[in-house]
Amino acid sequence: MTKAAMITICGRPNVGKSTLTNALVGEKVAIVSPKPQTTRNRITAIVQRGETQFVLLDTPGIHKPRTKLGSYMVSVVNESVADVDCVVMMVEPVASIGAQEQALLDRLRETESPAVLVINKIDSVEKSRLLEVIAVYSAAYDFDAVIPVSAKTGDGLELLMDELEKYAVEGPHFFPDDMMTDQPERQICAELVREKLLRCLDKEIPHGTAVEVTKFSERENGVVDIDVTIYCEKESHKGMIIGKHGSMLKKIGELAREDIESFLGAKVFLQTWVKVRENWRDSAAQLRNFGYEDR
Repeated sequence: MTKAAMITICGRPNVGKSTLTNALVGEKVAIVSPKPQTTRNRITAIVQRGETQFVLLDTPGIHKPRTKLGSYMVSVVNESVADVDCVVMMVEPVASIGAQEQALLDRLRETESPAVLVINKIDSVEKSRLLEVIAVYSAAYDFDAVIPVSAKTGDGLELLMDELEKYAVEGPHFFPDDMMTDQPERQICAELVREKLLRCLDKEIPHGTAVEVTKFSERENGVVDIDVTIYCEKESHKGMIIGKHGSMLKKIGELAREDIESFLGAKVFLQTWVKVRENWRDSAAQLRNFGYEDR
């Protein structure tokens, strides 16, 4: 008897949503960085557990938007919390409710979606402090369950999956059983390049970048040729992305190529270019061009 469950994972930026998604899938399907707003789009990840298929929707971090891209990201979260079998709200082990968490709690009340509270990063605090966190959130919302986990170490993840199993509904699976994500290979490759931009560059620069794969082809010998264009918002940013004598762009390309080769299981010849496209984050046409559709 096959069953399936649609699960949305939501929370503030940097709470560990993508780390949790990758840990549950067992493969890297969502990029991760220490910088907020790394995830821009909803990422669908698929976990097969016996006869049950879990479709995990990894969402952008809820935040106060300052651009049209930011507004798009928040709308993705608000939509993803509705019409699912369960919402996993991730929080840090802090015994107070911030503005982002309050916004999510308000949205949960609107949608009346079943919800599980996941307290992440328990490897970073004393166990006694968890009781305070549980008490604060339990008073604020009637969660079906509260599961402390560490997405980084894997602690508590089996317990979380056991809990999510309760929301699975009898019926056919949404995706083939061997799929891990519905993202096209080109999109994942572009995201892996963007992850390296986030990791290698400072402050606001990587947030103003978009990545487009303009060529993706395989040679007869199995080598994959990938051409990538990195767009940034200012000429000064372009110089920083390229670096002195091209050193930064070379570093970003080498790190990205390693991950792309691991993902594709093939040798990759990666070429990168940098172009300026001013204020693209506030242009509806440019957002559509980069795959952030109007909502």
